[in-house]
Amino acid sequence: MDSSRLNILTWHVHGSYLNNLCQTEHNWYLPVKPGGPPGYGGRGRTFDWPDWVIEVPAEEVRRLDLDLIIFQSIANYTEDQYEILSPEQRRLPRIYLEHNVPRPHAVSSLHPVDDPEVLIVHVTHYNRLMWNCGRTPTTVIEHGVKVPAGVRYTGELERGVVVVNGLQSRPRISGYDAVLRVRERVPLDLIGMGTEALGGLGEVAHRALHAVEARYRFFWHPIRYTSLGLALLEAMMVGLPVLCFSVTEHPRVVQDGVTGFISNDVEELVDRMHLLLRDPGLAAEIGRNGQRLAQERYNIERFVRDWDSVLRATADARRLYALAGWEGGR
Repeated sequence: MDSSRLNILTWHVHGSYLNNLCQTEHNWYLPVKPGGPPGYGGRGRTFDWPDWVIEVPAEEVRRLDLDLIIFQSIANYTEDQYEILSPEQRRLPRIYLEHNVPRPHAVSSLHPVDDPEVLIVHVTHYNRLMWNCGRTPTTVIEHGVKVPAGVRYTGELERGVVVVNGLQSRPRISGYDAVLRVRERVPLDLIGMGTEALGGLGEVAHRALHAVEARYRFFWHPIRYTSLGLALLEAMMVGLPVLCFSVTEHPRVVQDGVTGFISNDVEELVDRMHLLLRDPGLAAEIGRNGQRLAQERYNIERFVRDWDSVLRATADARRLYALAGWEGGR
């Protein structure tokens, strides 16, 4: 297999995910526009990304010698590619990285990509099961996360922490209503964009986030319906005991009373929060169990290997078809 780096174009859609994806040692090109509109913000200012993540003015993307295109949003697929890619680049191998659960319906939503020459990469098995992707081929690459070396759970703050961006902007999905109710009975601090309006701490730079949250007694993930949150896995990787609802991919990750606490009964979760506040020894034990699972299943090394394999196989497939004279299709 060719061990040289691939030249890959993608957009900055989910900074935390891209922070992990770009650990795969290829040349990652990110289009940028003045003012950084959605998808065109370039390198994340709150992340420490490797030098092989390269910003390119959107108007110069057509001049790049690319091997692969990765779409990360519907706008990338339906609009952006026609604006910034050349016709030749639009015929390159293409991956659609689907971050989200199906909406509006959990089991009957037809995926907007309908193309047998595009590979849809789902981030959870739940998502792949529930999306109707029709004739478009699919695979799953489960999350991989990393946290700064040396950050360890201490749990000395007798409070819980919630880390969610935009709680108010998607209230039912994010569990905004549940957070407001629960924090009347349990000491909770909120971290994330927009939480200042709720008396929270606001956004904390990703490079500093894990050291901040490691001091809290527990981590609550109040999301009702979304893909498996990177924030949840990162908290587990640090050693924080976690609590969440028993929805989407969560039951695959959290075993109740072992690697965390999981329930759809808010009252039951509140009871478990109070238990963790009373018993720091139990909190540390649950956190260690969750940490072991996260390190085994969601480590960044496995994630990088999986992505590298899919990237190279996708790029190589087009090269093989071209050599065989099948450039026009499969």
